[in-house]
Amino acid sequence: MRVGLFTREFPPYIYGGAGVHVDYLSRELARKIEVEVHCFGDQNAAHQGNGGRLTVEGHTPWEKITAGTEAKFKGALEALSVNLDSVKNLARVDVVHTHTWYAAMAGFWAKKLYGVPFVLTTHSLEPLRAWKAEQLGSGYRMSSWMEKTAIESADAVIAVSNGTRADILRAYPGIDPSVIHVIYNGIDLDEYQKDTKTNFLEAFGVDAARPFMLFVGRITRQKGVTHLVDAIQHLPQDTQVVLCAGAPDTPEIATEMREKVARLKQTHPRVLWIEKMVSKPEVIQLYSHAAVFCCPSIYEPFGIINLEAMACGTAVVASATGGIKEVVVPGETGELVRLDQDPDTNAPHDPAKFSRDLAAALTAVLADPERQRRYGAAGRRRVEAMFSWRAIAAQTIALYQSLVSRSQSAAIAAKS
Repeated sequence: MRVGLFTREFPPYIYGGAGVHVDYLSRELARKIEVEVHCFGDQNAAHQGNGGRLTVEGHTPWEKITAGTEAKFKGALEALSVNLDSVKNLARVDVVHTHTWYAAMAGFWAKKLYGVPFVLTTHSLEPLRAWKAEQLGSGYRMSSWMEKTAIESADAVIAVSNGTRADILRAYPGIDPSVIHVIYNGIDLDEYQKDTKTNFLEAFGVDAARPFMLFVGRITRQKGVTHLVDAIQHLPQDTQVVLCAGAPDTPEIATEMREKVARLKQTHPRVLWIEKMVSKPEVIQLYSHAAVFCCPSIYEPFGIINLEAMACGTAVVASATGGIKEVVVPGETGELVRLDQDPDTNAPHDPAKFSRDLAAALTAVLADPERQRRYGAAGRRRVEAMFSWRAIAAQTIALYQSLVSRSQSAAIAAKS
């Protein structure tokens, strides 16, 4: 069997959870089947695996389709052109599998042109991310159309959590519930484990002898980082805080974040902002030494970042939203903070209360080393038991096989 995976992000160009997902899933799939990755960029590679093969082809936007505009909708036009470029030669592919709206139309067109089954994994839903209009401008209408067109034509839709499955049915009520399959995100348990070294901490200026709270993520409304900065104002003033926050969605939110952190440092001098997306070894060491990791997202279909922290034996405080509720077990692996949200925008109804509640949960865990140890150990056990990539790849291959078999049976019936 040969699957065509379509994604915006693929190494070395990864900035979010969807890219992490495709990176690890493709490698695990390639142990069993042939995998053909089509991504945004200049990557081109081929690797022979154990029982399979992984090939990678990068695609760049058509200059003619985007030349002459610097408008925010340029990103949506670029995505559309890459989708078209990605479907030129798929004659050997048995099934196509897309990730995020950026690549969704490639699956739609591949199904129409080549008659192959189409699988779509949704890592988030455009109707539930109203703040994307800030990033894409009027292109948000195009990204929404691309996602809707693709998801409603897919033969199978993979939801990364039961919460995401419910969101899909709410956002797209016309979808047959039977085509939605819940397959969780995963974690590389050999790679993500406690690192006792401190060389990266020292390079960043983190005091390894002092407990610290950690945030890792992009500067975007979705990740709730500005709410966390507001929450830090309610922590004890000598609390050490490490914010690994980069890749802002827009210049406006970057400016807002910079101003908030500058004001915060006037009262909380131990706030350290690492204004970049850190490398994997760096973030693993940061997770490993943090007293508590905070995920304040207002929208999170799964929240793979929490798995990473838990795999490194770190206690988690997170917002009780989306798939996070299926990852973090309150009172066992961490604490969940209630988030009353606007159903259309996902924004907190009362942002000040959400920030205060975050601060209260963080303060309680930071003040209790025994709780930190207990939550961290339980978190590691939970990811070992439930979230290995091997199990997730096996579930995905089984889905592919069922779709290919159904397609072949339909073709035979049509001829008879």
